[in-house]
Amino acid sequence: MCCVRFDIPSGSSAPACICVARHGETDWNAVGTLQGWIDVPINDKGRRQARHLAEHFADAGIQRIFSSPLIRARETAAIVAASLGLPLPCLHEGLKERCFGVIQGVPRDEIAELNPVLFQQLMKRSPACHFAQGETMDQFAERVLAALTDIARDNPGLRLLAITHGWVLDVIVRHVNGLPRNAILPLKRKNIDHLWLEVGAGGIRRWQATAA
Repeated sequence: MCCVRFDIPSGSSAPACICVARHGETDWNAVGTLQGWIDVPINDKGRRQARHLAEHFADAGIQRIFSSPLIRARETAAIVAASLGLPLPCLHEGLKERCFGVIQGVPRDEIAELNPVLFQQLMKRSPACHFAQGETMDQFAERVLAALTDIARDNPGLRLLAITHGWVLDVIVRHVNGLPRNAILPLKRKNIDHLWLEVGAGGIRRWQATAA
């Protein structure tokens, strides 16, 4: 397996290197039901994915793990932490999935019948979707980016893993690529997909890993 190597400067002003990863699969992921803030545990496949993620980062020098407080992320993070011999993950509210309001937990076919326009937007993962009683895109994006900055500020120079959610990863990808917050991305992030970031005084940017 390819190991990931980073050369991170130490010191209180050094940036943190944060790998942001999506949680393992849930049964609702498998059928395409929006979970949002509803707690849905990972399934057996999701647990296998979490163990695979831990194997992938066995030699990456991860020093601390953070997680969304939602159970699918917490379970994934706990499996990785145990495999790497690290303490239980620190929970951060800012890493939660977007709140999808009243359509959280509504089956896909019901949304298609009740609101065909919204259904088509969801199929494209359009960030401009309006979710009644949910978060706006700006509220969501600002929360996510602030969480990364907060975590990095308290962990300068460390290598961290943050377990979070699909729409969270979309926010980050747009940000580091200089795209508008309402840009539709060509790819959907799969379970345990991940992205390395450097987060510090210079902002949030993609970190380029080198294979060892």
